[in-house]
This record gives sequence, structure tokens and C-alpha cells, in this order.
Amino acid sequence: MDNWSTVILITAGLFAVAGLAVFALQSRREGERRAARRSAGLAVLGLALLALALVLPPAVQTVLALLLGVGVALAALLVSLPIGHVAAGHDTPQDRVDERETMFARARLKPGSPEYAAYYTHHPEHQAIDERIRALPGLLSPSSPKAHPLHFAAAEASFLIPGALREWVDGPVAADALTLTPDAATTYLKGLTRYYGARTAGIAALQPYHVYSHVGRGSGEYGAPLTVDDRYALAFTVEMAHALVGAAPDAPTVLETAKEYAVAAQIAVQLAAFIRALGYTARAHIDGNYRVIAPLVARDAGLGEIGRMGLLMTPQLGPRVRLGVVTTDMPLVVDGPTPRPDILDFCRVCKKCAENCPSRAIPFDDRQEIDGALRWQIDSGRCFHYWNVIGTDCGRCMSVCPYAHPDTLPHNVVRWASRHSGFARRVVLRLDDLFYGRQPPPRPAPTWTTVDLADK
Repeated sequence: MDNWSTVILITAGLFAVAGLAVFALQSRREGERRAARRSAGLAVLGLALLALALVLPPAVQTVLALLLGVGVALAALLVSLPIGHVAAGHDTPQDRVDERETMFARARLKPGSPEYAAYYTHHPEHQAIDERIRALPGLLSPSSPKAHPLHFAAAEASFLIPGALREWVDGPVAADALTLTPDAATTYLKGLTRYYGARTAGIAALQPYHVYSHVGRGSGEYGAPLTVDDRYALAFTVEMAHALVGAAPDAPTVLETAKEYAVAAQIAVQLAAFIRALGYTARAHIDGNYRVIAPLVARDAGLGEIGRMGLLMTPQLGPRVRLGVVTTDMPLVVDGPTPRPDILDFCRVCKKCAENCPSRAIPFDDRQEIDGALRWQIDSGRCFHYWNVIGTDCGRCMSVCPYAHPDTLPHNVVRWASRHSGFARRVVLRLDDLFYGRQPPPRPAPTWTTVDLADK
């Protein structure tokens, strides 16, 4: 094998074929049938082309090797160009959010109650929308189209955990505070958070816009004003299972949502109790009993960016996480925010979540200035309406997001390229469409979730 062009073609060809074969096997394990078929087909095609190239005359092989080299050089040049740079801009809200105006708080209002009358007296524009939602089957309703008695019962069981822990989010503080340096306290607290089951953790300096202006649900008096008392906030993520999220909007996804809310609640309550035992104030913020806007805190703790779908987009798992927060006055080392313009750029050009949203609640346009901050704003009324129609929390946007693939080597190589190059981000998007489809069907749920309920 004296011809240098032959060596180059063999090396490049085998490298490409091996990469496609590994990706095919990985896709098969992930339940991505289309990606497995296409990558396996391309691997076979690559072998055939390599075999064909090796029987060509040496002069032709030389030309092919030169073209390959030019292609690699051109790709390297495109990767180095400042394509797709998006400035984060001013993304800090100017005003605080009243929790009473959120869909979750409005859904809990009981007709005939003083809270019901007070809210709609001040916000009559919401009453007709909310009444239409109340007339629907509702989340986890046995009469909803996506109803599944086993999955819904399991979800209800998981949702009991945050409810049972509702009064444990706060508590008495030890009289004597343990003296710790901020570095030591931060290192141990983050390690403990991951030990308890979190995927990532970060520290933010607590800001007024992180905290709701008034109580809308959970412990405390409805409508009571809230103040910013603590100085720091620990935010953390828990991973949602790829196999169950992939079934969205069917019942296995709400089963996973409920389970991870329970996990996040347990972690947050344990962390808050730990901090109070050291002699510092601490409050856990869990499902149904938040005092802070968790995605904003997590973003400012350096855990990701707020994406097109209004969820936190983490670098490792995209939106396929649930969040927990603990606020405290224990001195800590602040991490963020860490702007990720690459994620903002990807969300700007991708739009896959918007195209696949069954309720058309996700915007297609670029970020707009809302309350003084650049952001995408979903139509929460449309989204919540759809949830109450089908009986699950949908999750379709999360399941189709290219960032939501598993944290494995093939996907992490793609994530690395996407972070460092605007050109790569556009190529990644096209490849995601090629292998997974622009409107991919829901993936089959794990076999244990598909038991036959028919009478025998």
C-alpha cells in the first residue's frame, strides 16, 4: 500500500463507517428506530463506497483524497467563522411576578370562595378562559383521552410526596451557627446535593425578580406579599428518563414528571433541613409550594439558558430535567449566571418544539422584550388547556428537542460542536432532522409500561 491516497481513503472511510455503526447501536438502545435504521444504512453505504474507491485507478484515488482534504479544510474554516452569534442581551426582568396570575394558581381557585371572587374582580379577562379549562376532564382524569389507570395512579402516588412535604419546606434554625468558609460550605453543599440524587447544582445570588410578589398557592396566606429575606439560592436539576419522556404526550410521561417532582422535593427538603441544622435559615421550594421562579434561579446559578419553550435548557440534557431550589442566608460562593449564546442561537433557528407543539403555544418568532427582558413567551393558557383536555402534562416539546438526547458519547460530541460553532449548530439541526425526523412520532415506552389491561 504505497499510494498515500489509498491510506487516506481507507482511514477516513473506516473512521466514518465505525462512527455510523456505533451511532446505530446507540440509537437502537435508545429506542430511536429511525435513527438506528438510517445510520446503519449509511454505514453499509459507506462500506460499499469505500470498496468502490479502492478499485479505482490510483490517479482517481488521488483526486478523491484531495477533494476529501479540501472538504475537511473548508469545514474547519466554516467552524471558525462567527456564524450564528447571538448576544444574550438584557434578559433580566424588571418586575416581579404575582404567583396568583399563574395558570397553576388560577386552576386551584374554587368557585364561590373569597379568593375566587377577589381574583376575578381584579382580572376579569381571565375568567372566561379559566372557566373553559375547569369544564375539561382535567389532569389525570380517568375520562381524558390519554387516561391509563396504572400510570395515572402511579403519578398520583408520586404527587403525594410534595404534598406531604409541604409543611416541611421550612422550620426552626439551630441556635448556634457552625462557622464555615463560603468555599467549604459551597463545596460540601453541592456534593451533598448530587449525593442525594441531583444531576447538577449551582449557586445564585438571590434577586428580587427571582421571588414571587404574592403567594398564589402552597403554604402561607393566599395573596400575602412576599419579601426577599435570604441572600443565596441553591438550584439543582434532576434528570427525567429519556425512555419515558419519549412517549409524550402519552401517560408514561406524566408518570415520569410526577416521579421527578417527588425526587426534587425530597432532595430540597433534606438540604434545607441540613442547612438549618447548621444554624442558618433555609427554605425548600418544591412542586406546589414555590416562593421563587425556579427556571430564573437555575439560569442565574449557571445551570443553563431559558429556551424557546420557556423551560431551562441545560447543556447536558436540554429541557429534560426538573428543578429544585433552596434559599438560604448561609454564605456561599455564587456561580452564575453563565450566558450560553450557543443555546439561544440553536433555539432561534431550530423551532422544532414550536412545530411539534399540539396546542401551538410556543412562539415561532425571535425573542421579544417582555417586562424589560428579552425572552420567548409561551401561551400558558393554550398549553394548560391542552393538558386538561388530554389528561397529561404533554411534554411533546421536551421529547423532540435535539438537546434532550441522552448524555452519551455520540450526542456529547454533537453538543461540543454545537457549543463551539454556529455553522455546526446548523449542520447539527439538519442531521437531527435526517436521523430523527422533523416531526418524529412518539417513541415506544418501555415494555413494563405497556401491560395488557384487557380482561382475560
